[in-house]
Amino acid sequence: MTRRRIQLSRSVGETGLLFRAAPDTSKTPESRLSLVSSPSPPRGGFVFLDPEQGRVLRVAPFQYNPDTLTRTLQPQGIGGEAGDRLEALRLKGPPHETFKIDAEFDAADQLQLVTGAAPTASAGLFGALSALETAVCPSSAQLAHENDMASQGMLQIAPVEAPLMVLVLGRRRVLPVRITDFTITEEAYDGELNPIRAKVGMSVRVLTVDDVGFSHKAGALYIRYQQSKERFAALIGYGPGAVGYTGI
Repeated sequence: MTRRRIQLSRSVGETGLLFRAAPDTSKTPESRLSLVSSPSPPRGGFVFLDPEQGRVLRVAPFQYNPDTLTRTLQPQGIGGEAGDRLEALRLKGPPHETFKIDAEFDAADQLQLVTGAAPTASAGLFGALSALETAVCPSSAQLAHENDMASQGMLQIAPVEAPLMVLVLGRRRVLPVRITDFTITEEAYDGELNPIRAKVGMSVRVLTVDDVGFSHKAGALYIRYQQSKERFAALIGYGPGAVGYTGI
């Protein structure tokens, strides 16, 4: 009696493992179990950097890469009114680019990084959600420092600077962003009311050299992102005939 060989391999899906029956062969009298490993797919997410030194402060990966992502580009033209013939084609700076991201988190299948410890199971999703929420709030140490200065009659000229938030969507899209809208929908809880399943809706705007300048770390990241798009745009080699253009 011939037995079918079963092969165990990793899948990109959420289950992590996929059993697959190998082709039947009568030359193999014994059953074998082989484990085939494959590299994990890259995860998108956010990296928080020290804005001055560029040091990584923390990383907030997507538990599941988003199925859809909406990008909006608003050109920064000069001629806002009809009739500005000299300004119709002029651009005063990079467009305002916005990303709208919907991400899902589930405490039953939290991502464990190779270089770090797994999130604490007893806390549910508090760790993953807090890593994102703290991006829009000054730290407790900064708030305490401001209070100490105010109690001494000292005024702070510039507000506190938040960590630089970098959106990573593969190696070709690493861009500095700022959160403009952030919504969390908690859908399930454990016995201690810790959220264990949640959806996060987030809108971020890309920081350009108009926002931070060329010398800032965010400015350097934006220039690299823009240069990458220009290189790929240059690869498109269609001629005018591809769209039926015969000239004017």
